[in-house]
Amino acid sequence: MVKIAPSILSADFSRLLENVSEVEKAGVEYLHIDVMDGHFVPNISFGAPVLKSLKGKTNLFIDVHLMIENPDLYIKDFVDAGADLINVHIEACRHIHRTIQLIKSYGVKVAVTLNPGTPLHTLDEILPELDMVLLMSVNPGFGGQSYIESTTKKIEKLKKMISESGLNCEIEVDGGINLSNVKEVVKAGANIIVAGSAIFNTSDIDATVKAFRNAI
Repeated sequence: MVKIAPSILSADFSRLLENVSEVEKAGVEYLHIDVMDGHFVPNISFGAPVLKSLKGKTNLFIDVHLMIENPDLYIKDFVDAGADLINVHIEACRHIHRTIQLIKSYGVKVAVTLNPGTPLHTLDEILPELDMVLLMSVNPGFGGQSYIESTTKKIEKLKKMISESGLNCEIEVDGGINLSNVKEVVKAGANIIVAGSAIFNTSDIDATVKAFRNAI
């Protein structure tokens, strides 16, 4: 089953809970939480208190994407705030295996993200430890960017790696996904689709989510 994960980076923060409730009623499965620190990526979003404000107010699976330096320092804060999965960038982790074990110690799922320019072989030693891999299909830091076409082949290669290893690891793709390319992304092997502006910046969220389902 393909899951849809709206990114709250594109939500209206003056009515955040209302937006979250809208996507939940529309039938999405995940809520994608993009955390940016202005150092690892050239933008700042929000911290754990914003996520904590939603705790107990939604039944969506909370997928926290830490686009930050020194993520180990903040993992517990986001788990306490309600994260069901912590996703760290391999480029930001000096000791990635240690970080993976730290996340697991809190009893939540673990994922690793690769930027567009990061090769798949960086996963060779850690793939069996992961619940999910997130492939960025834009350079992280800003919403509303265009999908990098070479990502499709990268998804296919990752899917083959996972299948040949007999692993149960999900593939999430984030960046520039819309109704015109989501079918291509899913066909390549992705089963979790992050969409921000393509969902939240529409006049009818319910109709947009249904359109995504039909496209998939």
